Amino acid sequence: MSFEWFISLRYLRAKRKQKFISLISVISVLGVAVGVLALIVVLSVYTGFTEGLRDQIIGINAHILVQRFNGAINDPEAVVRTIESVDGVAAAAPYIYAQALVTSGRASSGIVLRGIDPAAAARVIRIDREMKAGRLADLQRKGGLPGIVLGIDLARQLRVRQGDRIRLISPNGPLSPMGVLPAVRSCRVVGIFETGMFEYDSTMGFIGLETARHLSGMERGVHGIEVKVTDLDRADKTAAAIRKHLGPAYSVRDWMQINRNLFAALKLEKIGIFIALDLIILVAALNIISALVMVVMEKKRDIAILKSMGATTRSIMRIFFYQGAVIGVTGTILGVAGGLTVCGVLKKYKFIELPSNVYPMSTLPVKVVAADVTLIAASAMLITLAATLYPSWKASRVRPAEALTYE
Repeated sequence: MSFEWFISLRYLRAKRKQKFISLISVISVLGVAVGVLALIVVLSVYTGFTEGLRDQIIGINAHILVQRFNGAINDPEAVVRTIESVDGVAAAAPYIYAQALVTSGRASSGIVLRGIDPAAAARVIRIDREMKAGRLADLQRKGGLPGIVLGIDLARQLRVRQGDRIRLISPNGPLSPMGVLPAVRSCRVVGIFETGMFEYDSTMGFIGLETARHLSGMERGVHGIEVKVTDLDRADKTAAAIRKHLGPAYSVRDWMQINRNLFAALKLEKIGIFIALDLIILVAALNIISALVMVVMEKKRDIAILKSMGATTRSIMRIFFYQGAVIGVTGTILGVAGGLTVCGVLKKYKFIELPSNVYPMSTLPVKVVAADVTLIAASAMLITLAATLYPSWKASRVRPAEALTYE
């Protein structure tokens, strides 16, 4: 052990006259630990919430949407085959979007309709997992009225249950001498889904492709193709490969592009939270500065004697730099250990419940990201080490002659 380390560790141990300084050092360690712990827990919860929200959005939507610039895709089977031949594509399915008025005789509301092939769509989106009543496959049921699957909040608003009859009215009907007539189609509620996101549960319904064509005024074709990829984080690369295979006549957008504004806002909020909570560590760093400055004032005589015995300016700076580094490292280690422990407890026991009508998840989500923990620990160390620079410099400026004049 070098004499700088030996002296700095001696200064950290309290003597009778220095207990107040030692108390400030303990408070500094706790301040750094609390700041690091808070950062790890909050950012882990925020990351878990962001990924939970992403999974909810992607669960009912495809990873990639393919559309034709000049209108409908008239040969969806051929386009689906081309897309599924691309590396990284797990499945593809055609879809039709339509808007309509839905009425049950007791209430009415606007609805966004998604016409799908149930067998193909089940391989692309996770709507089957969200079903509270019925099955998506019931949309293909032969005979009787065509089926429709409604969101749970929309079903409550219409006051309908599985098996009830509703009516869809679309403005995109057939042409007549008097103009465009509204398209009307009666349907049977064959299922009810719940995603946990009010925007979907209160406005969306699924119908078969033929029913969607009738309501949207299309004779053939589809509006686009939904694509599921094997690697969610490489969706942009897969989208580029699909675009290359299909040519410039098609628009290919991945989930990152479609939800760019939402996730950009969430990322900005995460940065803001990180900066705000870093101020806790900064307050602890101010305590480190005050503690070390008081140690320097208390130890002027010792510093003067060390310099008289041949200690260099750098050696004096190292003594107080090491002292502040021990406080910073100890606080950071305690904070990281405490933060990971709290996150582990929250993730395992899930005792904090969230209102399901407000959030898309029922319990507090937690996901610890190694990169976030590393960044937090590095920032804490950087702040605490920077706090030692002024006291160390102040100690190195002590002049032996002046300090020992009245000793």
